[in-house]
Amino acid sequence: MKLHLLLTLLATATVAQGAEARHPNILYVLPDQWRAQATGYAGDPNVRTPNLDRLAKEGLYFRNVVSVCPVCTPHRAALMTGRYPTSTGMFLNDAALPGAELCMAEILKAAGYTTAYIGKWHLDGHGRELFIPPDRRQGWEYWKAAECDHTYNHSHYYTGNSDQKQYWEGYDAFAQTKDAQQYLRDHAKSDRPFVLLIAYGEPHFPHNTSLPEYRALYPPGKIKLPPNVPEAMKARARQEAQGYYAHCTALDKCVGDLLTTLAETGLERDTIVVFTSDHGEMLGSQGCPPFMKQVPWNESAHVPFLLRYPAVQDAPGRIVKTPLTTPDILPTLLGLAGVAIPKSVEGEDLSSLVRGGSTVGDRAVLYMSVAPFGPREFLKEYRAIRTSRYTYVRGLDGPWLLFDDDKDPYQLDNLATKPEASALQKELDGKLHAALKRIGDDFRPARSYIEEWGYDVAPYESVRYDSRWPGAKSQSPKRKPAAQ
Repeated sequence: MKLHLLLTLLATATVAQGAEARHPNILYVLPDQWRAQATGYAGDPNVRTPNLDRLAKEGLYFRNVVSVCPVCTPHRAALMTGRYPTSTGMFLNDAALPGAELCMAEILKAAGYTTAYIGKWHLDGHGRELFIPPDRRQGWEYWKAAECDHTYNHSHYYTGNSDQKQYWEGYDAFAQTKDAQQYLRDHAKSDRPFVLLIAYGEPHFPHNTSLPEYRALYPPGKIKLPPNVPEAMKARARQEAQGYYAHCTALDKCVGDLLTTLAETGLERDTIVVFTSDHGEMLGSQGCPPFMKQVPWNESAHVPFLLRYPAVQDAPGRIVKTPLTTPDILPTLLGLAGVAIPKSVEGEDLSSLVRGGSTVGDRAVLYMSVAPFGPREFLKEYRAIRTSRYTYVRGLDGPWLLFDDDKDPYQLDNLATKPEASALQKELDGKLHAALKRIGDDFRPARSYIEEWGYDVAPYESVRYDSRWPGAKSQSPKRKPAAQ
């Protein structure tokens, strides 16, 4: 079925190529654990991100973007497939994305693209340091990647068909950026478009491994914390924020280098540039310990999303308020690229928002935690929606959180318990149930999904991913993928 669909897409793309201009290039930049608030253009009083601020002025700033499941593997699976975690079974860290799922690189490759992946993969499930052979790379041809490594000053990767472990020189994000710049130069005059995805490990912890010259920019005593960090958490939060912001500013330099290379090679106008992240980082907000994600609050679920495509965007520097969730990204990119969208994709094509004059207004976009793992006092199953103004979260026992994000950006005033918000809550609850109905999710306890998809979880409540845990082996979801 997957081969049949790829052949159909290839035939469609061949006809389209004969009648239309060349497809645009795609440069997709995906850091790990970068929350939406941690940029200059979004108003963070601490962090220095001059290159991202410039990109926001040159492109479009999507202000209401959430990670469909704010943890690494589930987000990446949704990005690659355009489908929801409850549809693919990819709702746990270190699960293996089934080869039967139709993915971004395979779709674009069938449309004539060359495909390149650099950095963190986290979709193989065979072990975080093991070789990922070409038949498990979901269509990515140029490959300098590793399953997962956060040892930023000595991180590993594999390339080509070799199972010989190699190491990035120095701070890995800088080395990965240089490699990506060379790829751009090598393909600048090609008659085929490219998709290049750079998946940085930073600013995910450990924060203290950031480069000293960048940490020096952020003395802990001068870091201004948001009002939703309780007093007891402030000292630790400032200490961690120093390294977190240092990683962010180092990555901002990487973005600047990539943009410079696009300009120098003449690729700028016809290249779609996306900067976003897989999820955020709590850093003490709402009393959650640093490093926390998965939870429904802004610092965890709300991610940055910048898109620049000079050839078609209506105006630079526009703020897009229409919400977007992870499964929408793939169909939106395909829509911008003029590539047919497979029927298996569940997200919505929002490419009209980039061109301007769109009739797409407010939306209620879905995000979730299906089977959270970690300290139970902070984590529980939930389903949530975000609109251009509100965040509404429902737990298994009923309504949990409701925030007016315009009036209460730090989400300190929970309206879910207030009678005056009952009509609003009822309206949003209806939208949440409609969103769940569209994807066939009846919102059950975590154990039910784990059993349905046939997972064996480790003591840390995620998929067993290495030999430290008895019975560790690659685990793909066992239920059959949707017809494509």
